[in-house]
Amino acid sequence: MKLLVTGGAGFIGSNFIHYILKKYPSYVVINLDKPTYAGNFESLSDVENNRNYYVITGDITSPTHVEAVFQNGIDVVVHFAAESHVDRSILNPNVFFQTNVLGTQYLVEFAKQYKVKKFVQISTDEVYGSLGQTGRFTEATQLQPNSPYSASKASADLLVRAYYETFGIPVNITRCSNNYGPFQFPEKLIPLSIIRAMNDESIPLYGSGLQVRDWLHVDDHCRAIDLVIHHGVPGEIYNIGANNEWTNVDLIKEILDKLHKPYDLIHFVKDRPGHDQRYAIDASKIKRDLGWTPRITFEEGLSETIEWYLDHEFWWKRVQEGEYRSYMALQYGHRLDGLL
Repeated sequence: MKLLVTGGAGFIGSNFIHYILKKYPSYVVINLDKPTYAGNFESLSDVENNRNYYVITGDITSPTHVEAVFQNGIDVVVHFAAESHVDRSILNPNVFFQTNVLGTQYLVEFAKQYKVKKFVQISTDEVYGSLGQTGRFTEATQLQPNSPYSASKASADLLVRAYYETFGIPVNITRCSNNYGPFQFPEKLIPLSIIRAMNDESIPLYGSGLQVRDWLHVDDHCRAIDLVIHHGVPGEIYNIGANNEWTNVDLIKEILDKLHKPYDLIHFVKDRPGHDQRYAIDASKIKRDLGWTPRITFEEGLSETIEWYLDHEFWWKRVQEGEYRSYMALQYGHRLDGLL
């Protein structure tokens, strides 16, 4: 099987590529991505010599780049590539709709033209909006996005669904809760808190810090996507969550406890516009229909994640400083000619 993974240099995408190459050594993985603030090809340096792994540095908003990949014969598309930082979407919505909507349209259009066997749209629980104190998002929950980021993802989801209804493209949409684990961009809550705490720096926290998120280890997410690829019913949506809710402030306190740091490192700042209060996923459908369950407890996963950032200071410092961009161009640019 030949998989096109878009956004494979990102956090979830790079973990997914590691997962697939390890579990299915005969599969060919083509990683289409571009160097951005969140796309770090160094996260995949340990598989760069794998004969079944190829890198294409390209942009999903370029139809020329996208079609060139499909001309090599693609069986499955796993579409991670997206602008995904809510704060950045508030400052500059345009690039989010350009990448997340137009880029998705090019991908699903060429998937139609080249008759791929499965198109998996990786989405987010943020498309559902915000919950009150009770209840969970189901696949039937109305889409009510509250940020430019989530609005762009909801738009892409509807576009993919339309290609299934109109053209019969075999698609699935997955919507996951907040992921955590290795290789996550240092701007995100958990790595940011770990890094700042280990350096005895203040940790900014929006509003009261009582926003609730459901946390899912990235390895459990990858296993769920694997099941959707191989057994997902075309046209179906699958929610993926671990039923593991934490307020942001309690989560940071847990990190501080594990690092033996004081709570006064927490620095409350003005809340951001449109900040959703609570996310919680009902994952009963994927558990029932595909047999998925999360395997990694939050206690185990968070401890391992903290250790990873402590042990990989070189990685996250290079990401923070942006040095990986030139490194990527020098180390991986030659792979383009080997595939096209």
